[in-house]
Amino acid sequence: MKQTVEILEFNKILKLLSEMAVSDKAKQKLLGLEMMLDEKICQLKMRETTEARRILDSLGTPPISSMQYMESMLERVSIGTLLMPEELMLVASFIKGCNNMRRYLSRAEFLDCNLATYGRGFCDLDVLKELIELSIRNNQVDSEASTALKGIRRDIEVKREQVKQRLEKIMRGKKDYLADFYIIERGGRYALAVKREYKSQVEGAVLDTSRTGSTVFIEPSAVGKLQEELRLLEIEEDNEVRKVLYSLTNEVENYISDMRLNMEMMEVLDVAFAKAKLSQQLQARAVKVSVTGKLEIKEGRHPLLNKEKCVPLDFYMKAGIRGIIVTGPNTGGKTVALKTVGLLSMMAQCGLHVPVAEGSTFKMFNQILCDIGDGQSIEESLSTFSSHIVNIIDILKQTTKDSLVLLDELGSGTDPAEGMGIAIAILEALRQKECLLVATTHYPEVKEYATEAEGYQNARMCFDKESLKPLYKLEIGEAGESCAFYIAEKLGFPKSLIRLANSYTYKEQVMSQDDYMNKAIDKRTKTQTLENGDSNTIGNEKPQTQVSGNHDSSRVEGTRGKEEVNTNKEIPTNHIVNKKTNNSEAIEKAQGLIKALDSELGKVAATPQLKGQSERKEKASAKAKSFHVGDSVLVFPNKEKGLVFHTVNEEGKIGVQIKGSKRWVAAKRLKLLVATSELYPADYDFSIVFDSVANRKAKKKMTKGYQEGMSATYESEEEANWQSYQ
Repeated sequence: MKQTVEILEFNKILKLLSEMAVSDKAKQKLLGLEMMLDEKICQLKMRETTEARRILDSLGTPPISSMQYMESMLERVSIGTLLMPEELMLVASFIKGCNNMRRYLSRAEFLDCNLATYGRGFCDLDVLKELIELSIRNNQVDSEASTALKGIRRDIEVKREQVKQRLEKIMRGKKDYLADFYIIERGGRYALAVKREYKSQVEGAVLDTSRTGSTVFIEPSAVGKLQEELRLLEIEEDNEVRKVLYSLTNEVENYISDMRLNMEMMEVLDVAFAKAKLSQQLQARAVKVSVTGKLEIKEGRHPLLNKEKCVPLDFYMKAGIRGIIVTGPNTGGKTVALKTVGLLSMMAQCGLHVPVAEGSTFKMFNQILCDIGDGQSIEESLSTFSSHIVNIIDILKQTTKDSLVLLDELGSGTDPAEGMGIAIAILEALRQKECLLVATTHYPEVKEYATEAEGYQNARMCFDKESLKPLYKLEIGEAGESCAFYIAEKLGFPKSLIRLANSYTYKEQVMSQDDYMNKAIDKRTKTQTLENGDSNTIGNEKPQTQVSGNHDSSRVEGTRGKEEVNTNKEIPTNHIVNKKTNNSEAIEKAQGLIKALDSELGKVAATPQLKGQSERKEKASAKAKSFHVGDSVLVFPNKEKGLVFHTVNEEGKIGVQIKGSKRWVAAKRLKLLVATSELYPADYDFSIVFDSVANRKAKKKMTKGYQEGMSATYESEEEANWQSYQ
């Protein structure tokens, strides 16, 4: 639960809430606030916050007492420790605060709030307050605290005046010997400042000397007896003061239980009004919270975001729906929406007001579990994917049907195909547990799963394709798009690379005009009948299909599984013209023949068998073209590692160098390990890897001019020696 509090940033809400409180104890209590599992208690606390907000809005800030040092003082009183005057003043100040709070709440009773009646629960401590205020003033025991103390202090003043008069008389007679002409006090006794060389001229006791030693402070013998009498009076004063303090401390001890009750009452009110202050600051409101209720958020705002810029969130789950799968573009607000649902639910279940519109309702959960963020840890050697899996394993163990589970970027951090499978497996496991789930993903397969799985529903974050700005608005019921290609194109990414990326993503083959022409003529019309009726072979391949005016279905049937069929397409004239030839009539007839062949093959291609074969061949062709020179690959079935030295040839095979040996390998036997873009720079000279040192040197020298007696082997000459591996 601690991890969830930090991930959803509920700890920041608690810190903000604690700052609204006045007393230290209330602050600590609010920092440790947890979700309530009892429906009645939760509703009671929510109602308490609502009433405190009503009083706060009507009467302003309540006079909460800080109660600073009160707890420690009462502890000391209980063990017999004497309270000092300043501490007794704090006690009196607290009692005064309780009276102010009681009057504040009595004025709030017209609002018909139960919280207003709390003022009647304060114990009356006015007697103690009056005793303290009569005896203590300005953090000192007042002379009126007792008759004896008053008499002693009067005698002290008389004695001090006598001492001063005697010293002033001596000063007038010894002024030539004095360094200063005023009475000095040293160690609580009065003295005269005498020049060092004349100290023998003033009879008395030396109390102190100056820092330079040029002056001595002497108490004349004539005032010594008076000062002793003054010291005795001061001791009597101190004893009498202690008697007063002990008496007052004893009174505090007599009221200690009432004091504690008032402190508890003040703490409860401090907590309640702190929640009300937070509600006021967030412009939040009370919501309905119940075990059997539904989760419906209307215009919900994340409390830590700027309310002027924050786009309200509408979130709900229809009857029978237990999970929402949110999709949409990056930075579109999916994670914020996820956190908002979890954070607002946690706030409501803690009895706090929530920044939502009227009519919002919240369901109570036994726990909120989430996996948000990459969770990467160098110290624990956890990758992004590993941390996700560790968290999700823990979530699957803890989840019950009363839990709320929040999963962000489900299945991310690993191979997309495997990540997709893991994502669906996790969703299915949680569906079986019947918990409430909100998850975000980019996988289209997960969107399809959410469409078909019972109890799950898709949702999307809206995105403005014109301005390329996320709208941060959640629409439930439809799946969203990542819009990566669209955003990249809008930002100026080359269209050719967009098409290439699209082909790899959706397994579509991208062909140039020349490729299209070669494919149309070389692979679909192996034999063409020209004017003289002769059968001319295009390229070096043998004819496999003949088409005359009368279509032979058996011959067409024989082409199944051998040729790639593309139906209902006409080859544009400009494609034919691009083919290098001087026989224009032959070209025209070839074009007519292709159209006729398209028409005939279209009938056959409509069968499921040919469609499946065509799709498989297209996938195989796309895979073959996905390999580039320098790719690190794994060759099956022996699982040998090699490097691609030649891209796909006409037979659909890839040139792979394995342990110094060059082979032609079918694309279906290869698996990409590391792409060349991750292994080599863009302008890397691959002859260093695939050519011998001697051959490279010979080629380099021959480019500079004729080298007598020197020869070099080129790729076309080596092909005959390369092994073909199926």
